[in-house]
Amino acid sequence: MMTLHPKVMDLVLDRVWRLLDRLGNPQRDLPPVIHVAGTNGKGSTQAMLRAGLEGAGKRVHAYTSPHLVRFHERIRLAGELIDETALTAVLDECEAANGGEAITYFEITTCAALLAFARALADYTLLEVGLGGRLDATNVVDPELSVITPVSIDHQQFLGDTLAEIAFEKAGIIKRGVPCVVGPQEDAALEVIERQAARLGAPLLAHGQHWHVQVERGRLVFQDETGLLDLPLPTLLGPHQIMNAGAALAGLRALGFDEATCEAAMLNAAWPARMQRLRHGPLIEAAPNAELILDGGHNPAAGETIARTLAEMPPRPLHLVIGMLNTKDVAGYLRPLLATAASLQGVTIPNQTATLPADEIVRVAQSLGAAAFEAETAEAAVRRIAQDAPNARILVGGSLYFAGDVLAENG
Repeated sequence: MMTLHPKVMDLVLDRVWRLLDRLGNPQRDLPPVIHVAGTNGKGSTQAMLRAGLEGAGKRVHAYTSPHLVRFHERIRLAGELIDETALTAVLDECEAANGGEAITYFEITTCAALLAFARALADYTLLEVGLGGRLDATNVVDPELSVITPVSIDHQQFLGDTLAEIAFEKAGIIKRGVPCVVGPQEDAALEVIERQAARLGAPLLAHGQHWHVQVERGRLVFQDETGLLDLPLPTLLGPHQIMNAGAALAGLRALGFDEATCEAAMLNAAWPARMQRLRHGPLIEAAPNAELILDGGHNPAAGETIARTLAEMPPRPLHLVIGMLNTKDVAGYLRPLLATAASLQGVTIPNQTATLPADEIVRVAQSLGAAAFEAETAEAAVRRIAQDAPNARILVGGSLYFAGDVLAENG
């Protein structure tokens, strides 16, 4: 499937519409859709939405990308990861219907997910945008609710150089008359989103206007026009998860769900490689007294968010193990983290053609004043750090692809 189109990214919808038509337009037969776009927080927000809906006894389809270890992670049918037989069947059917015509890997696999969802009974479908929104392969649905998480600078080669241009692409998921929950935004992004919503008559539920969320005395306090909720803090780590939680709660309230559903969203959500504490496997054996955290954030906004999260944790010397793609703003991501890190180990991501070589990560880190070194693998890097700082806090991150490789190797 990866050979069917010469480009990995080619943002038009013509090929998707063509294939969906040949498949009988399964996108028209989905359970009610919640469509989630944004730069940061899409996956976490979707995870909390799913936890809440499932806590209310609903069967939920969910589509997300990229996967960390196995492709099956992208497609969850009525609460369970798609099995090998079902996945093979829908992929084969899509490949046959496509007839060898040009189509990207993400496009054809998205069509396969929609086909699987249309054939399985569920109460809701959660669709996470892959890239952008307006021309993303998921943007072929008529949702019941849209959600736009914080928009920041990322994927400029595809979405535009300014925040307003990128926000325009994200706002492309807004549909006529369909409510849209909007997470915290910079003014330039919010203006674009509001303009698009007004043009389409889509009611906005925007942070700071229609809903508010904050932490008070170790509890999450959410307020909207319906009233106030006093809830446990989300299980997902980090101050940024408070705003993601707020967006999920605003969505659940817009759909008419009660406080018990909202509490389930806070208590039951799980999202691997997002400030995930590793507790077993070869990396833990390599540094038994260290605290190991895995995170797939990879842009400047993610770097700042991770740095704030780490700053709120009990003090430990911080060391970084970083693998990144060559399409990312490496200095922008590293700068906030290196402000407090004692060292950085750069790793080339295995079996990833777009990886940034370890020596280039090291060069950028050194240019920012860091003590930085190359390592062959994440395990080798962790072992080296543990020799010098056995009680360190070690952040392994820089890319979801790197995080996936680490999870696979760490068992």
